[in-house]
Amino acid sequence: MPTGASPKREREYKKLERKFKKEGRYAGREEEVAARIVNKQRSEAGETKTRHKAPARSASRRKSRRHHSTRAAARRR
Repeated sequence: MPTGASPKREREYKKLERKFKKEGRYAGREEEVAARIVNKQRSEAGETKTRHKAPARSASRRKSRRHHSTRAAARRR
């Protein structure tokens, strides 16, 4: 866990890690997955310095996808 995490997030991380080990999920990667989950929650809650957003799609990309899906729908009819 990063050094800015609250005690609540630390407990949550430990709990997830124990749960994954007990269930046998993510063999060998329990710590990594637990940290990713907690870090994502921290980011979404605004507890980190910066929040990364997915890049917006360009208009041309949206148009091409829409055009492609309508052509496929027309072929199915």
